[in-house]
Amino acid sequence: MNYTGRVPGEAFCGDFLKEVLFNAREDMPYRGPVIYRKGEYSYHCKVQGEFVWFQGYEEIFYGNQRIYECHFHGGSIR
Repeated sequence: MNYTGRVPGEAFCGDFLKEVLFNAREDMPYRGPVIYRKGEYSYHCKVQGEFVWFQGYEEIFYGNQRIYECHFHGGSIR
């Protein structure tokens, strides 16, 4: 998988992102779950495709402010 992201907001918390990634579901192992919330933080992830070829986008909000975004893509390697 390849990914690139940025942190446009000052309230970004790397610990929250780590917590999100540890909660990835077995049927969606790309990054984190579709939605994850804790306190004022909320994480959203959208994925298109199957594990053999996929692309996605994730973002984190603090309240209503987007503080993190990441594009990712990947697939199976023979």
